[in-house]
Amino acid sequence: MSLAAEKPTTTSRRIARTVPGMPTQDGAGVKLTRLVGTPQLPDLDPILMLDTFRSDDARDYIAGFPEHPHRGFETVSYMIQGSIAHLDNHGGKGIVTDGGVQWMTAGRGVAHSEMPAQTGGQMFGFQLWLNLPAAEKMRDPWYRDIPAGEIPQIDLGGGSKAKLIAGVWNGVKGPAPERTIAPFFADVTVAANGAVDIPLAAGHAGFLYVFEGAASVGGATVPKGQIGILSEGDGLSVTAASDGARFLVVAGKPLREPVAKYGPFVMNTADEIRAAIRDYQSGKF
Repeated sequence: MSLAAEKPTTTSRRIARTVPGMPTQDGAGVKLTRLVGTPQLPDLDPILMLDTFRSDDARDYIAGFPEHPHRGFETVSYMIQGSIAHLDNHGGKGIVTDGGVQWMTAGRGVAHSEMPAQTGGQMFGFQLWLNLPAAEKMRDPWYRDIPAGEIPQIDLGGGSKAKLIAGVWNGVKGPAPERTIAPFFADVTVAANGAVDIPLAAGHAGFLYVFEGAASVGGATVPKGQIGILSEGDGLSVTAASDGARFLVVAGKPLREPVAKYGPFVMNTADEIRAAIRDYQSGKF
């Protein structure tokens, strides 16, 4: 048998489909765009939700997200610009600003608030919800601030670069905690007409969200402001348009477990959702 016949084949990922975001409000009336968690894209196992907010009008965000509960998943808040303060009932406290990240594991139950730490200027960022496996949904809550200075920036050559929040890229490991779903989360900038290869693990579900310029994968363009859902494969090559591109890439290992959602609770069964509501109302969080 020839060596060529023994060499494993690889399948580069493509764009399975693109999905627009849905304007909505959350918290105390914060205007945002929901990208995952909409009727068009309810979830992408193990990714439950992605919101983005971007405004230089304080009236759009100043009311913030007063105290509210969560159970059964993790929230990841990534600020491109602006500052937001976190406070929870398990002692977690901090301010994330310009390029920083907050990672919170709700586990068996947490009540927290996320309020603007500014009264003017632009606020631009994302909140991502990641599912926990059934065996870990009732784990102890956990919280960590990750300042921008702790997030490695990878030089991809030719003016392209990546900020790696979670996962491994070119031997560099992001500062996010290790999790069963092995999350990959990067903020990637590609120079005009440039191209980058992104090391997504085979079998992981994922997407890219373009928020500057335009990017293409396998000849399919993902316009600014849309989610490009990735097909299966074990490689990802992204090319930028003539004005370059900046986008998030998020992926994780699917859990393939039942999902029961009700507002701020994500469990596996309706009975577990009812228990979460009872526990919160009775002060057990």
